[in-house]
Amino acid sequence: MKLLTTIARILVGCLFIFSGWIKANDPLGFGYKLVEYFEIFEKHIHFFHVFIPAATFLAVFICVFEMALGFTLLLVYRVKITLWLLLLMIVFFTFLTFISAFFDIVKECGCFGDFLHLTPWTSFGKDVALLVFIVILFIGRQYINPIFGRKTEMALLVLLLGASIAFPIYTYRYLPVKDFRAYAVGKNIPEQMKGGIPDVLKYYYTLKEKSSGAVKEVDAWPNDWEKYYDFISSRPVVVKKGVEPKIKDFSILNLNGDDFTDMIENPDYNFYLICYDLTLSNKEVFGKVNDFNALCKQDNVKFVVLTSTGKDEIEKFQKETNSTNLEFYNTDGTVLKTMIRSN
Repeated sequence: MKLLTTIARILVGCLFIFSGWIKANDPLGFGYKLVEYFEIFEKHIHFFHVFIPAATFLAVFICVFEMALGFTLLLVYRVKITLWLLLLMIVFFTFLTFISAFFDIVKECGCFGDFLHLTPWTSFGKDVALLVFIVILFIGRQYINPIFGRKTEMALLVLLLGASIAFPIYTYRYLPVKDFRAYAVGKNIPEQMKGGIPDVLKYYYTLKEKSSGAVKEVDAWPNDWEKYYDFISSRPVVVKKGVEPKIKDFSILNLNGDDFTDMIENPDYNFYLICYDLTLSNKEVFGKVNDFNALCKQDNVKFVVLTSTGKDEIEKFQKETNSTNLEFYNTDGTVLKTMIRSN
């Protein structure tokens, strides 16, 4: 039991530290994921909207809290309270991932940021495994003994907690240290949109027998089926899951809904101003934006604004900022938030 407890302590501690660190590498991205959760749950429980303005702060707090729990567990500091906090946290996240998976409300949990994408069911399984390990820690608590002396323990803890707080503040101000996004600097967007392997599908066909009216489902067409059956419907079943391209949901539409995504293929210089929500954008900077647009037009350089804001709001914004010469196109808001951590 002692060995099992030690293994569980190291695994749980390291996983919490890694999970917190990888999200702290991009706290804005994690904050966007929290907003997605809040907006979805707001439809069912009408108080989650109050958390949306504080999403980034909560993202940083959760990252620091996860890393802190991992460090206190590995250093064997305040074991009792650490285990209870770990248990409460994992029970909450297990419940959250189960709800997301069962009702199919969030497609990707965001547990490990853009480093590793987990489906809600995979994330739920991961949380259940962690819950088992934490229960093992409770059972074998008597085998968890201090590793260092009190002074060394406190010095290490202060140093590690300081680093845990400083790291997400740094990445918030200066962007991720390691960028795992498909839109990272140096990535080619058209190339990232290509490739992938399609799902392997098997089709089942529902047929109605002409003579008796009996309905049956088959996985292959019977010989001379048209003589004996009427076709009703077909359904595909995924036999083997394919591999999606790195970028699968990027598009550029004009304000009438026409697809202009191929403008990204322009081999010359292109400038795209990302404003996922114009109502949150700083209007004062658009004097400089308009000047830049004029310079681009002089040199025949493509410069457009990509936003998820609707046509009426765009036209209102153009009048308020004297930017009627700017070209505005629509792109999904989540995609724009992924492209660049700015508005």
